Amino acid sequence: MNAFRLLLLALFSAWIGIAQAQPMPAATFDPKKVGEEQRTKLELYLSPKQAADFVRKNKDKVLFLDVRTRAEPVFVGMATLVDALVPYVEFPEMHADWGWDETRGAYKYEPFNDFAPEVARRLKEKGLTPNDPIVLMCRSGDRSSRAANLLADLGYKRVYSVVGGFEGPINEKTGKRDIGGWKNAGLPWSYELDKKKMYFVH
Repeated sequence: MNAFRLLLLALFSAWIGIAQAQPMPAATFDPKKVGEEQRTKLELYLSPKQAADFVRKNKDKVLFLDVRTRAEPVFVGMATLVDALVPYVEFPEMHADWGWDETRGAYKYEPFNDFAPEVARRLKEKGLTPNDPIVLMCRSGDRSSRAANLLADLGYKRVYSVVGGFEGPINEKTGKRDIGGWKNAGLPWSYELDKKKMYFVH
């Protein structure tokens, strides 16, 4: 009986050690308050402030990715805490017919086949695995949720989507993105881009 208890204690201690090695956010965004378009299979959400706090406290243990198109950081800036830009979708090449998305009232995006391989590359580059936390942020939270679902389907376990994204949703009163989001929360961002963080075809 004593040997059995010792074995249980050893297993419990090992489990505690693993749990302690995995960083956890101090707080997460309430899944019940997440809109349908921003819901993910893993149901792991962070507000911009929660994401900033989590990444700052666990800089070497979390991968923080901007999943917008390559053009967006150039024109509207990028969070300085982001590890890399890894587009989830992209616009077609300039010489192609871009097409129009009636639902969004904007040019159509195309799936970006490099997304999953580039996430894996950036994880490896940082010495992390698919079991380590990944934080995804897009413009308002829709694309990051779809990107999180793709990664969940590939076996990633801890993928957080930033609700409100970098710019926040459109304010129905003003017609602008002046509520919610990383920028409106006063979190660090810049128009000056770090080449090492940007996406290039490999």
